[in-house]
Amino acid sequence: MAAKSDGAAVCVSENESDLRCLVGPEQSAARPHAHADKRFTLLDCCWVLCALLVFFSDGATDLWLAADYYLRRNYWWFGLTLVFVVVPSAVVQVLSFRWLVYDYSEMSVNPGVDGCDFSTKGSDQRSRGSVAEARTLRVNGTRKCCRVCMWIFQTVIHVLQLGQVWRYIHTLYLGVQSRWHGGPGQHHFYWRLMFESADINMLRLLEAFLKSAPQLVLQLSIMIHSNNILPLQGLSASASLVSLAWMIASYQKVLRDSRDDKLPMSYKAVIVQMLWHLFTIGARTIAFALFASVFQPYFGIFIVAHWCAMTFWIIQGETDFCMSKWEEIIYNMVVGIIYIFCWFNVKEGRARFRLGVYYCVTLIENVALTAAWYIHRGPHTSDFYALIIVCVVVCSYALGTFFMFVYYCLLHPDGPILGTQWSCVEEGMGVIGLGGIGDLGTPLPQPDVVTSPPRTLQRTTGGDREAGAGDRDSTLPVFQVRPPVLPPAPSPRHSGPEGPVIRIDLPRKRYPAWDAHFIDRRLRKTILVLENTSPVTPRIRYQSFSNPKEVTEYETTV
Repeated sequence: MAAKSDGAAVCVSENESDLRCLVGPEQSAARPHAHADKRFTLLDCCWVLCALLVFFSDGATDLWLAADYYLRRNYWWFGLTLVFVVVPSAVVQVLSFRWLVYDYSEMSVNPGVDGCDFSTKGSDQRSRGSVAEARTLRVNGTRKCCRVCMWIFQTVIHVLQLGQVWRYIHTLYLGVQSRWHGGPGQHHFYWRLMFESADINMLRLLEAFLKSAPQLVLQLSIMIHSNNILPLQGLSASASLVSLAWMIASYQKVLRDSRDDKLPMSYKAVIVQMLWHLFTIGARTIAFALFASVFQPYFGIFIVAHWCAMTFWIIQGETDFCMSKWEEIIYNMVVGIIYIFCWFNVKEGRARFRLGVYYCVTLIENVALTAAWYIHRGPHTSDFYALIIVCVVVCSYALGTFFMFVYYCLLHPDGPILGTQWSCVEEGMGVIGLGGIGDLGTPLPQPDVVTSPPRTLQRTTGGDREAGAGDRDSTLPVFQVRPPVLPPAPSPRHSGPEGPVIRIDLPRKRYPAWDAHFIDRRLRKTILVLENTSPVTPRIRYQSFSNPKEVTEYETTV
């Protein structure tokens, strides 16, 4: 999903008049920064620890259940359960190791290569370069040994399918370091923390819908087909369901935290959103399992047809997530798998309409699948047992819908829904459009925000200023002499070091897509190198087509 890009033009400058291009020409614009004071908190630490617990519980219960099937000589169920554990995990490990290789393969390269000097130090410090170079040569052997040990360690970790565990632990380490360090050190560690959080959430979301979702449907189908529920089956299915709901909510929170143009999501909103997806996905998977227990061949046809329809719908919407066309198509195909189970917003604008269409379609499908099972169920299933299962499906879907309305009406980061118009004014930012996994609309200005002079009031012209006789007898003054308005004194420019400016020759991706410096790993390297070599946090400027004269800059401390 997040991958290297070869098309983004990037320039780095130490100030406005000194540009050193890394790739291409410079055209950029900027946006104000909204979350400069964001810090790693105790709740963030607890959230990461809970995510580790969810990861271990999901994988451990699946492996335990597969071993139980083997001991019971149910080799068919053992094989399917093990396949849905090993294959998705191997795919995620390969992707994680690929990102790791690209991120760290060139970390030891001199920043001044290819004519790009990232140093912002003074000339007196540069004069000591020969001494530093000699000192570097003396420790090259130690660094090479450390790098070899690091690569061996990472290879073993990913072979043991523990790449996600290492990334979670690394996230905790970076969060603690960002708390202990102050000034530029805090910004540097928080940059790396946000990058690592984005990576682990992308990997876990992919793994959840490649492993947990099929595993959940498989175990429910086995329970319904055998008309018997083993404790391990229920435990495995529950862990898979919690993993799915957890990762959707966690992904949405990290995505909002990474965007300076969106308000962060509170943990109350995350929990409610998790309950929303927990119950809707639960109802969906139970309906799938009921249908698959009776119509095994037709269930595969239904899943493929639904996936094709959803993927075509997503591609037709022209999403803007990846840096190349083929990566975008692959991303749309993966989102099509997600759409088999739940709603996932991938494009800004008209989201209310898309959300309504999706839930209408899934409601019709759930009703049809459950009704088909109820009519053609086997004779060993009593009417009372069948009615209980149908009630579970209905109540689960209703509870999920209830929590969805609670989230949007009470806990949405951008404010509650008020009729058909909902928006939020952030202090110092103006009107902010709503977003999220269920971004429900295009931003609308609030009634008390004046965006332009009233068009019904005409400005006074020279001819209108001829007063009549009745005007002199009026008790209220029509014309008043006002003191001359002096132009505001220009504020003194900050005399401290401005730091480097990263100019990206691309328009900024619109929410709910990630910013380019999160999904383009080359930009990540540039930012981290500048963080290490500059005493001031680097600033990022994107290209802007809507306001080419915009010259404001923001400090990206994410």
